[in-house]
Amino acid sequence: MDYIIDTLGNLWNQTVFCNIGDNYKNFIMIAVACVFLYLAIKKEYEPLLLVPIAFGMLLVNIYPTIMEDGGLLHYFFKLDEWAILPSLIFMGVGAMTDFGPLIANPKSFLLGAAAQFGIFAAYLGAMALGFSDKQAAAISIIGGADGPTSIFLAGKLGQTALMGPIAVAAYSYMSLVPIIQPPIMKLLTTKKEREIKMEQLRPVSKLEKILFPIIVTIVVCCLLPDTTPLVGMLMLGNLFRESGVVRQLTETASNAMMYIVVILLGTSVGATTSAEAFLNMATIKIVALGLIAFAFGTAAGVLFGKIMCKATGGKVNPLIGSAGVSAVPMAARVSQKVGAESDPTNFLLMHAMGPNVAGVIGTAVAAGTFMAIFGV
Repeated sequence: MDYIIDTLGNLWNQTVFCNIGDNYKNFIMIAVACVFLYLAIKKEYEPLLLVPIAFGMLLVNIYPTIMEDGGLLHYFFKLDEWAILPSLIFMGVGAMTDFGPLIANPKSFLLGAAAQFGIFAAYLGAMALGFSDKQAAAISIIGGADGPTSIFLAGKLGQTALMGPIAVAAYSYMSLVPIIQPPIMKLLTTKKEREIKMEQLRPVSKLEKILFPIIVTIVVCCLLPDTTPLVGMLMLGNLFRESGVVRQLTETASNAMMYIVVILLGTSVGATTSAEAFLNMATIKIVALGLIAFAFGTAAGVLFGKIMCKATGGKVNPLIGSAGVSAVPMAARVSQKVGAESDPTNFLLMHAMGPNVAGVIGTAVAAGTFMAIFGV
């Protein structure tokens, strides 16, 4: 009988519930993970990213040693620190993305650049809140709503302790684009501006589409070599797509490889959000800064769109400026949705894709600029 009692006692002592008094913060994080899973599954807020992130959060707060040296997710996370997974994500994005709208309307680069204002606003805000310069730089990329680049820069700047909160904030705001952006877009534009119909984009030749990733790689990577892992992989993936001679590589990069990398990256990022690392004042500041920065980036894009609207005599719908953040293609879809609410016959999606893909490049350039400043 004593053996049975001792065995049951040992089993009970191994459970999380035995130490609930000491681990109440872990249960708070388990509840947060369940909320994220609800948003991903029920509301379909970027489920491909939010499901693995939320489940990684769940796992690490039930079994913390899964992220310690020797634990499964520890090795997944090493791929984040070494910038392997973010770079592979960019390759997949490039293989799935049509740069034609950006090539057809190069002025879209200006809208993509304007939306990066949120990054530098976040940097100044983080410095004002007491973060170090490198910490502020790592946090600032949240303003571009770019999860992979946020992880990439945090790793390069040695800010792995903040990588979890930064990545979760970045991916959360990416998934909440349809909620955050429309009120800002409507506040800064008139109904008349939202109803502007833009001229159809010119056809883009196959040669232009092939030359674009090669030229961008040469120009950007020569000016900012530190951006090569991101910009280079983005353009390589796009070259796979546009060359038309490596269909198998295009399909692998945009499907099987992309989904495998999302699983590894999502669960490992979620697993950095242990209660000890996540439930503190620094995390609250990061989440708040991310929201403010994302709002600033959206507003800057719309306002620059209004300037372009005036400069072109009303030929540019300011709504497409909001797509200058890096959330591809969600931000472009939101521009289309808000425009269609004012005029159901208005079709802005392809026009918004130009600033949207420009935003991806712009965020990578911003990250490279910070690395060059800090001599990484």
